[in-house]
Amino acid sequence: MASVTSLAATVNQRVADALSAALPEAGAADPLLRRSDRADFQANGLLALAKKLKGNPRELAGQVAAALGADDVLHTVEVSGPGFLNLTVADGAIIRTLAARAADDRLGVPRAAATGTTVIDYAQPNVAKEMHVGHLRSAVIGDALRNLLDFTGEKTIGRHHIGDWGTQFGMLIQYLIENPDQLAPAADTDGEQAMSNLNRVYKASRAVFDADEEFKERARKRVVALQSGDRQTLDLWQRFVDESKIYFYSVFEKLDMEIRDEEIVGESAYNDMMAETARLLEESGVAVRSEGALVVFFDDIKGKDDKPVPLIVQKADGGFGYAASDLSAIRNRVVDLDATTLLYVVDVRQSLHFRMVFETARRAGWLNDQVTAHNMGYGTVLGADGKPFKTRAGETVRLEDLLDEAVQRAAEVVREKAQDLTEDEILERAAQVGIGAVKYADLSTSPSRDYKFDLDQMVSLNGDTSVYLQYAYARIQSILRKAGDTGPAAHPELALAPAERALGLHLDAFGATVAEAAAEYAPHKLAAYLYQLASLYTTFYDQCPVLKADTPAQVENRLFLCDLTARTLHKGMALLGIRTPERL
Repeated sequence: MASVTSLAATVNQRVADALSAALPEAGAADPLLRRSDRADFQANGLLALAKKLKGNPRELAGQVAAALGADDVLHTVEVSGPGFLNLTVADGAIIRTLAARAADDRLGVPRAAATGTTVIDYAQPNVAKEMHVGHLRSAVIGDALRNLLDFTGEKTIGRHHIGDWGTQFGMLIQYLIENPDQLAPAADTDGEQAMSNLNRVYKASRAVFDADEEFKERARKRVVALQSGDRQTLDLWQRFVDESKIYFYSVFEKLDMEIRDEEIVGESAYNDMMAETARLLEESGVAVRSEGALVVFFDDIKGKDDKPVPLIVQKADGGFGYAASDLSAIRNRVVDLDATTLLYVVDVRQSLHFRMVFETARRAGWLNDQVTAHNMGYGTVLGADGKPFKTRAGETVRLEDLLDEAVQRAAEVVREKAQDLTEDEILERAAQVGIGAVKYADLSTSPSRDYKFDLDQMVSLNGDTSVYLQYAYARIQSILRKAGDTGPAAHPELALAPAERALGLHLDAFGATVAEAAAEYAPHKLAAYLYQLASLYTTFYDQCPVLKADTPAQVENRLFLCDLTARTLHKGMALLGIRTPERL
């Protein structure tokens, strides 16, 4: 289906045409249309245009207003202030536009004009380690961004750059070789048991590593064996990875996220590329030898002593670190995956590292005007005290514990409000509400900002929460069920109450909001839109009887607004990765 033109776009075009007709000497001019409290829209472009034409802005605005006039789209056109145009649209135009949107399964969301292939690096847990609260934001933000980009026409490829390489694996593998019965077969475990096995092995191996110098030396040699591809070592390493994946999948399932196995590509995947990456950088002069290490320097990046801070590609002992694997990953994603955009959803504390990595890749020619990289650095999850979220004992909060508690709190809320729901249905809704609450609290905050993790607020029925949005959706579904055989139908001939107009005009903005959120990597803008939509619907519900409206046509028209609001909430929440239960 062709893209549905929004009412805002229609009004903007009308004003642009009137500008051209009334002031041909101005050429193509931007009306600078925006929503306004004084009217439905306000055009501010006459101020800049008058300066360009050396004319009086009010007089020019009057000429444009005369060229516009009132019609079936514009109800009134008024000149205001120093030369603004205040525009009020006709009630019928609102409903006609929304009717076209309702007939479109995309609800008026346009496909992006220019699309390519975006590789999104997100949800990066570590092998043999439990996921904690610090892993939450990368997963939730990355999943929402991917949904938005997919929906607007971009091809996306996920990459979960898991920590599955390095010195700790020499310790773990050597311990397992000497204690072969310590790790249960992966096939016999669920996610929690898998991580329990790994934790037990890790703690035991760490204790021996710290206490036994001979074991420590054997573990270090095992790292060399791992990096050189020794078959026995690799087989045991694979067991750790397999056990960890079972656990990862169990946590992501709780988060209601799909993680594809082929997209889990950890540091180890780039092991064979690192030497070539280093060679290419050194031969091109991008990297240089300094004190035996291969490094890249930057004029504008200096330490406290005002000396340059280098990006270390290869250590003096020949080993490779994070920079080498990250640069190799860029090569792989650009050359093998044909990526046009690389999007990294990583902790803001890694911003300097990625700034140096991206600049190195640009100098090497792997990034350029056609292939770009962006770091979506996200802030920290804070506790109620405003400090990084910890347990009472000062330990990092396990992600599973956090999610389980959210579901338990949500169950209390759902059970208190539940009508005609079985206990199984209450528990099902609790998972949808609890996980949705955690995701929404994250996504309703600008990614770069920190936010406080407050479960009491997250599962509240009042305020800017996903529960508020979910209950708005469920309320609409209840109304539609009670309507029986009376269905939604648009009636452009009807006059609209103020609450109907406000709701309709906001529904008109859905397509533009989704497009903007995708283009700017800003899921919080979609969350803000949805909260305002639910708030406007609440006002509409309070002020405009639906099933007891004055006439059958008005009942159908208000059911139409209800239905389109529900569909918009459902689609918008789905793009954020949050479910909308039909009954609550």
